[in-house]
Order: sequence, then C-alpha cells, then structure tokens
Amino acid sequence: MAEASSSSAPAPPLDPEAIAAVADAAPPEEMTLVAKWKGQDYTVQVVGDDTLGELKRRICEVTGVLPKRQKLLYPKFKLMECEDSGLISSIPFKPGVKINMIGTVEDEIFVDQEDDPDILDDYEIGQNEATAIKDKDVYKQKLKRRASQYKIKILNPCRKGKKLLVLDIDYTLFDHRSSAENPNELMRPYLHEFLSAVYAEYDIMIWSATSMKWVEMKMDQLGVLGNPNYKITALMDHLAMITVQSENQSEKKTFDCKPLGVIWAQCPEYYNETNTIMFDDLRRNFVMNPQNGLVIKPYKRTHSNRKTDHELVKLTQYLLTIAELEDFSKLDHNAWESFTENAKRRRHR
Repeated sequence: MAEASSSSAPAPPLDPEAIAAVADAAPPEEMTLVAKWKGQDYTVQVVGDDTLGELKRRICEVTGVLPKRQKLLYPKFKLMECEDSGLISSIPFKPGVKINMIGTVEDEIFVDQEDDPDILDDYEIGQNEATAIKDKDVYKQKLKRRASQYKIKILNPCRKGKKLLVLDIDYTLFDHRSSAENPNELMRPYLHEFLSAVYAEYDIMIWSATSMKWVEMKMDQLGVLGNPNYKITALMDHLAMITVQSENQSEKKTFDCKPLGVIWAQCPEYYNETNTIMFDDLRRNFVMNPQNGLVIKPYKRTHSNRKTDHELVKLTQYLLTIAELEDFSKLDHNAWESFTENAKRRRHR
C-alpha cells in the first residue's frame, strides 16, 4: 500500500474558489477510479467538478464504508490532508489509477453530523443566497447526475393525485442526542397521529443525511414501517445528497443538501415542485429547492419537552389546509402558522 513519505512536499491547497469557477466551464468529463479495499478493487465514476467528499460517497456506495470513516491514500500525494470540499480536478488523479482505502464498516445508530468540520451555520443561508446556489449550472449538473445514479428505496407504490411530504429524521421526528432505554422515549410527540392524518392527502418519504441502515433501523424501532394506519412510500439516505458551496463572499464553505429534483426526476408522473413539501430542521438541506422547504422547530431534550411539544399537531392542520391548493411553490412556508390561523378564521366566518 503506497503512501507519500513524511519528507515529501505538503499537499497543495485546494482553492475553494475553483468550485464556483467550474460553473462557467465546459461540461466535465467522467473519470473512472479504482478504490482498493481489503484486497478487492471497486470501480467508481466521478467527474472533475465533483468534490473529494462526493468521491467518498461513491466509494461508500460500493463498499459500505461511510465517508467519515474513510482514509484515502494516493501515491506521491497527501490525499488524507485534503479537505472534502476540494474538487477532483484539483487533485492529480490519473484515469483508472488505484486509490488505497482504509476504513471499517460499522453499525451506526447515532451519527453526530454536527461534529463534521465543514458543516455550515444554518442561519448563514438566506433566501437570495439560496436562489443563487440553485440556479448555478454546476449544481444543476450534479443534480442530474445524482438523479441518474441514485436508486430511491421504494417501499409502497406512489399514489396518483396525492401530494408529497418529505421528512427528515434527526431533530425533526426524533431526538437523536438524548439518551433513553426505549427509542419511543426519543420519538417526537404525536408522530403516529401526524403521519396517519396526513397520509390521507400525502405520500410520505423519509430522507435522512445518514446511512440507509440507520434510516431503516430507526423507522422500524419507532413503529413507522409497517404501521397499519399509514404507509411510507420510500426511504432515502445521504447518498442522494449533493455538495454545494455557500455564496457568502467573506467565507465560502461547502455543505451537503437534499435536492428534491432527485425525486422529481425519478417520479415525474407523480411529484414536482407544485405538489411537494419538505420538513427539515436545517434550512441548508433544501437550498436547491427553497420554495418547497419548511423549517421545523428542532425537537431536542426530549425528557424536558415531551409534554409541551405540539409542533406536529399544528403542522398537521397546515398540511391538510394547503392540500387543497394546486401549487405549493407559491406559498411562503416561513409563514405557515399565520396561514393556518387565517384559514381557520375564514372557515368560522
């Protein structure tokens, strides 16, 4: 297994400005790389405007080793010192070359995403910045590739004429930081009542920024899968996400987001921007589709807040109210509470 010696020159810095510059370049060419792990070769496809973090996602797809557990070694280049935000085009890869990978497959129950160094402060993402990000050609190309590569885990058939509700897990449906003997103690209050009520009008997909194993395990333990009162249409994990860069001129950072276009491209006869809404406690996760995202109040400290958290009860009313509308993309989901109150007043006149 080859690795650069300590006397070799330090790895060149990967300029974050290069990410934005790629948007004006010609369409990137696909590159084939081989990851060698535990004596076996795994072929992955990347392009120049992919980041090192996205390469790790591709390796995760074929090996099962989560990106945060991977150490990549490349001859004569200190790959482990490179930031995940660096572009593949900034690394002197040769097509078909082998990358040695060290990593362990492990069962992850709690994934501390907030500990990752490149996470962007959610409140730095404003409406104008979100629009600038989603309109860049480089991210549109990434979305197109992700939609063609990723396979949504369909559990139940899509239903014609239904709206689509996409739900995050951590801090949206589940307090993943508090400790408890029973997973139900960490479940957000009224979860099953909420899902049962909105199922009448919405297909429901669960999309977590963690591994599929975690998604299936938690949803099963919470009694969401196989519930007799509603059906989950599909599950999605971190491999469906894409990496983008903030437009903050003072400090550009990269972060992952959940582009709904992956779903719309694979299920065009059922869902689109007019009938889809996503709940997430992090605004950055729907930066590619800001008009379709609703920032839900994070559910934390379950032992203190279990008796007072009524967020899902109130959001049930909102979802059932807007289900009558033809176009969700024209709504301001930031004002969802006042919208619900105004609708209630109109009904009682």
